[in-house]
Amino acid sequence: MIRCGDISKGTCLLQKGQPYLVVEREFHTPGKGTAIARIKMKSIKDGSMLSLTIPTQQEVEDAQVEIRNAQYQYADMDNYHFMDGESFEQYEVSIEENPEKKLYLQEGNSYQIIIWEGKVIDIQIPYKVTFTVAESENYIKGDTATGATKPIKTETGLTVRVPLFIKQDEKILVNTETNEYVERVNN
Repeated sequence: MIRCGDISKGTCLLQKGQPYLVVEREFHTPGKGTAIARIKMKSIKDGSMLSLTIPTQQEVEDAQVEIRNAQYQYADMDNYHFMDGESFEQYEVSIEENPEKKLYLQEGNSYQIIIWEGKVIDIQIPYKVTFTVAESENYIKGDTATGATKPIKTETGLTVRVPLFIKQDEKILVNTETNEYVERVNN
């Protein structure tokens, strides 16, 4: 149990039988009465949002989640396979429960996995990821004056709009929250 006054951004709480990550919290002290905490949380399991207003002296249940770094190995028909680099423990994460992660996972890269009650419930994708351009059409030199973009495909199958000067086999940095091109990466 954790007192609401002690909750900070990044804390995991148990609500409605599932773990939520606190993404925003604000304290408010009215003229009369006790102080309250306004909390916005995101479900770690399904991404749904939940807002609560709770007196700061009240206690809520904190979710006992474990965050580990694990290397992505491969995907089969049903699961993504990860390995803990320190203990060499293997983890399986259901593709059906995390289908959107497939476009961001690259074999050999490390990711943070969140474990709750002995089961991996989420894969944390970094905010920015470097991808290799797998498919790109070439454009005529001089077409870049208008700031035009073109769609490309990365090695994972992710489609991103990039400036016309980006060519096949180049590396680009992509914002994984918006799927937007950030910059070209020089080796």
